[in-house]
Amino acid sequence: MDRRYTFVLIHGAWHYGELWAPVAENLRMAGHEVHTPTVAGHTRDARPGERDIGHAQGVNSIVEYITSKGLKDIVLVAHSFGGSVISRVAEEIPERIRRLVYWNAFVLKDGESVSDVSPPAYSVMMDAIAAERGDNCVVLPYPVWRDSFIGDADEATAKHTYSLLCPEPYRMLTDKVPLKTFYTLQIPKTYLNAQADVAMPPGEYAWFPRFAERLFPCRVLHMEGSHQVMFSNPAALAQKIIEAGRD
Repeated sequence: MDRRYTFVLIHGAWHYGELWAPVAENLRMAGHEVHTPTVAGHTRDARPGERDIGHAQGVNSIVEYITSKGLKDIVLVAHSFGGSVISRVAEEIPERIRRLVYWNAFVLKDGESVSDVSPPAYSVMMDAIAAERGDNCVVLPYPVWRDSFIGDADEATAKHTYSLLCPEPYRMLTDKVPLKTFYTLQIPKTYLNAQADVAMPPGEYAWFPRFAERLFPCRVLHMEGSHQVMFSNPAALAQKIIEAGRD
């Protein structure tokens, strides 16, 4: 191995840190240090009210994790919604970050929310789900998970992984995210694109090249797999994360 890196992996919506386990194991087997914190509000067993928090609190929870553990020179990796988190984390503690890696992740502009850059059909669906639940959280319907999120896995894997998901605090997706200095930061960046990922549908809302263009100049990598290739092929994803994070 040319170099030992410290990876901090930030999960996407409906996920929590422990779900990175298969990917983290492969990274550790390759000799790297790996951390998988959970963004505030994303535990499966949250008590009433613990998920009624906003995006800023989620960002703060990751900043506190990194600083409390004294982590420095890190490769900060984000999946999906997590991209909106690491951009803000980078504004708060740029001196601790070696590289930012966005794996099929949202790259927002100042004042945008994840919902703002998602297909309108998602907002209509999520608004209805949040209203029906009454706790300002949303869950992903299984048919959307099966076809749009994890279409490269067999049915058993799709059902099992769906059972592991947690409700998503809706404000994490709808809060406007202030990014006043992000686009002036001199932190190297990588966009990793799983080519069978249709969680953002083909066309104007596709992950790539839309969000990679916002990071330009940046490294761009491609791999096979869906939005949940972390479950369908964790070893391949780990290898791509290493390539994405290298100097």
